[in-house]
Amino acid sequence: MNQEKFARDILKQFKMKGCAKLNILVDCGVKMSKNDKGGKINFTTFKSLVRSLRYLTCTRPYILYGVGLANRFMETSTMTYFKALKRILRYIKGTIDFGLFYDYSNSFHLVGYSDSDWARDMYDKKSTTSFVFYMEDIVFT
Repeated sequence: MNQEKFARDILKQFKMKGCAKLNILVDCGVKMSKNDKGGKINFTTFKSLVRSLRYLTCTRPYILYGVGLANRFMETSTMTYFKALKRILRYIKGTIDFGLFYDYSNSFHLVGYSDSDWARDMYDKKSTTSFVFYMEDIVFT
């Protein structure tokens, strides 16, 4: 199950169809700040891109961290955050045909993992929590 057509549509809509491919979703050690002084961009465009990427996470749960990080700063919508979203688009370009493979299984062994960064947000001390659940070896959320 994949959303290859939807991913191509997003790339086309945001004029990233011919962009270079990336193998890494988020730069290591990136710190985003609510006090970013980058130039403002159209809030509607920013919000539309975030919304599209959030929908794409249905078949690409591994992009949730990057999309969630940019989502935190939606109300400020500066060029710095928009560049972070464009980086995600470049990553998607390199993984355009990725998706989830669901196979038949007779057993129903449920396994879940979670992680949290324990109040790493420098401004309001919010935590980022992530989780993944498998039924056998199939990710379903």
